[in-house]
Amino acid sequence: MTSPLISVIINNYNYGAYLARAVQSALDQTDVRAEVIVVDDGSGDDSRAVIESFGDQIIAVFQSNAGQAAAINTGVRHSNGEILCFLDADDWWTPNKLAATAAAFAADPRVGLVYHRLQPINTDGSNAFAPIPRSLCQGDLAPLMVRSGGRWPFPMTSAVSVRRSLWNQIGDIPDSFRISADAWLVGIYPFFARVAAHPEPLGYYFIHANNWYRAQDDAAMLQKRMAHWDATVAATNQFLTERGQPHRLDLAEHFPYQTARARLQGASPAARLALLWDGLRDPGEPVLARRIRDSMRAIRDVSGTGMDGADPVGAP
Repeated sequence: MTSPLISVIINNYNYGAYLARAVQSALDQTDVRAEVIVVDDGSGDDSRAVIESFGDQIIAVFQSNAGQAAAINTGVRHSNGEILCFLDADDWWTPNKLAATAAAFAADPRVGLVYHRLQPINTDGSNAFAPIPRSLCQGDLAPLMVRSGGRWPFPMTSAVSVRRSLWNQIGDIPDSFRISADAWLVGIYPFFARVAAHPEPLGYYFIHANNWYRAQDDAAMLQKRMAHWDATVAATNQFLTERGQPHRLDLAEHFPYQTARARLQGASPAARLALLWDGLRDPGEPVLARRIRDSMRAIRDVSGTGMDGADPVGAP
């Protein structure tokens, strides 16, 4: 076969119950040349036995716990492919995922990141809701990201692939991204190369008791998300400065951040109206119907008193 070698990087931490499904889905890919690297980040469950059961079908790496970013970085260092595809240990792919990804990279040499939708799956195997992200963005996304505080309907780790040459140019994911390392990939790579989106769901996102997904966010989760956005934007701006890039992000333009702040602190009627207006104009959601829906939901969830007892946003 003349197709480029693709490296699949699977990061795992205590997901031994799901890991075999993820690995097998990577091994079952069709019409591509691929290697599968599984990095276990110091698991305390039966992950080692699961990994070793695949023998020489995979490249197995075991390390002390250092976080998701460090595990992915380790996997890349053990890989040889021209295309790097990332897979969380609790997710899995359709058999044509790698072939579709390789075709998207081949179609445009300016593309540095390719992604697709994922189908969310409940623990009982049923579809949880429509494939995500629902809106797709591609091309030169840097101007959009500057206007939205870095927000776009970006994919999760298991849907992201990048060119090895661009990874070499940008470097490792900072180890501070112990979780949500995909935030670095989707937040940095669009400033250096074009993005391509495949419209079909080429994988499955497993919904269970993980760190981020909640059917309804409480105050603790909102605070966690805001802290994550603060740290991500700070790291992004520092990196862009160091690389001589003119772009900078501002969380004042980040609609979910401002919504979370208003939910926590409460908002005056005038502030809620201003938030609605910002949501209707939010460039981070390119589809008008979804902007309207998201803005109305945001206003519905913002009260005058908030969750943390602070002074209402916009109060005199």
